[in-house]
Amino acid sequence: MHDPPPAPAPDLVVVGHQWWWEARYPQSGVVAANEIHIPVGRAMSVQFDSADVLHEFWVPQLARKITAVPGHPNHIWIEADAAGTYLGVCSEFCGTEHAWMHFLIIAESPAEYASWQSAQLRPAVRPTDPEARKGLVIFEQTSCVSCHAIAGTNAVARVGPDLTHLASRRQLGAGIVDNTPENLRRWLADPQRVKPGAKMPDFKFRDEQIGQLVAYFETLK
Repeated sequence: MHDPPPAPAPDLVVVGHQWWWEARYPQSGVVAANEIHIPVGRAMSVQFDSADVLHEFWVPQLARKITAVPGHPNHIWIEADAAGTYLGVCSEFCGTEHAWMHFLIIAESPAEYASWQSAQLRPAVRPTDPEARKGLVIFEQTSCVSCHAIAGTNAVARVGPDLTHLASRRQLGAGIVDNTPENLRRWLADPQRVKPGAKMPDFKFRDEQIGQLVAYFETLK
């Protein structure tokens, strides 16, 4: 018997979590969540891992199903021939919110892809608006920093999605609602009502605190 050839060095590492997807770009250091950008016309070597249980990554228009197995990386190639936004899902039952573990593959021109990468590498700008500054203080002084990272702040955890460019994303909660200030307010007020079973706890924020947090998160372009 011959050992299988080693998988090529990945251009992209995708990690399944209950219930969202993390995208890491090893060559640049970019980290994103649930919205995966790729350049049109280039085959991307993609490695798959899982942080918890079995997940299955499936983009019907671009690639076959591939299982993300804890501790056992898998690999496929993904290439888009045309620019566009391609819906992906988890197709392996993985718990309460399996049905809402969506993601988007955003295929764009090489120039647009390079521009996106450059934007993603910029740290969060310190807010100047008084309400947004109060929101940053709330974020940094609560256990939000135990799960999330925001480049340019003291938050460096990798349990939940990286929030450095949260406001630039189209959706919240792995596709369960559009990313609008109103929906973000609903999420912060009661995550379980928006996405039952979500790992984010209800912090019982006051309305005033929620408004300040939303004002800060909206600066994270």
